[in-house]
Amino acid sequence: MRTESNSSQNASYGPGGAGAAIAYAIADSALGRLLVAGTRRGICFAAMGEADSTLVAELHGDYPRATIRVADPNRREDARVGRWANALADYVAGRGKMPSLPMDIRGTPFQFAVWEQLRAIPPGETRSYSEIARRIGRPRAIRAVGTANGANPVSIVIPCHRAIRASGHLGGYRWGLDRKRKLLEMESQKPNP
Repeated sequence: MRTESNSSQNASYGPGGAGAAIAYAIADSALGRLLVAGTRRGICFAAMGEADSTLVAELHGDYPRATIRVADPNRREDARVGRWANALADYVAGRGKMPSLPMDIRGTPFQFAVWEQLRAIPPGETRSYSEIARRIGRPRAIRAVGTANGANPVSIVIPCHRAIRASGHLGGYRWGLDRKRKLLEMESQKPNP
């Protein structure tokens, strides 16, 4: 993941997906349907849900200024989006470790700092929002850490499900607490790489 300090340079597209050509693929997973979308540079969106139409609407909502289309498996660039979706579906099912996938995401320097801390949490472990805030040198920014966690555009790839409340309660999750709980259970049952 690129971590430039200028948020306009950390993605190949502008705000709202301006200038982006995004292809997406949807796969079945142990947690329902899994939509993965990407640009030429890498994954820009990953989401879970029950209905394809809802997932596609979320993608359009997050990238209203992008050109979005279904990935064509006969196009080399598009075929990799399908491979990314299948790799994440395998991971969610407990088959294999988290694949190393390229990302093409926008964010502020603060968001990138939070997302890097999320990626540093080993599978099967969790960290509180307050601990993440301390680790990035902003101990009073607990709510801002939660907001950055919720703004993560590539769930699972950046494991926002590993962030919990200081009380040990799961907190929120854009795709439902049941999915968050199942992801954590799956990861805790797998040997860490």
